[in-house]
Amino acid sequence: QVQLVDSGGGLVQAGCSLRLSCAASGRTRSRYTMAWFRQAPGKERDIVAAITGSGNTFYADSVKGRFGISRDNAKNTATLQMNSLKAEDTAVYYCASPPEGVVGIPRFAKAYEYWGQGTQVTVSS
Repeated sequence: QVQLVDSGGGLVQAGCSLRLSCAASGRTRSRYTMAWFRQAPGKERDIVAAITGSGNTFYADSVKGRFGISRDNAKNTATLQMNSLKAEDTAVYYCASPPEGVVGIPRFAKAYEYWGQGTQVTVSS
């Protein structure tokens, strides 16, 4: 019943910033974790950042200090602010949310039920 639409990707130079947005439709997601994953060609879909309904956050080691995740429950949106982008950040980025009954921040993609369509982020060196 929940649909997620992510947006904001593009082609940028290394060192630049992008802001990705995820809009949720259907049920309000305020009580559930919202996460961002990314997948580069030939690699696994890995978690980048996540935020729980209560505001607890998780960041992959590779993005700590550079990325920030936030949410606006009134608007039913989640945002990933990406700063100091590197070539290795190039990937398709997906927002995701787990099904009802899942608490905390699952690390792996298989724990998530609702997914955005993906938005391409390409960082040129």
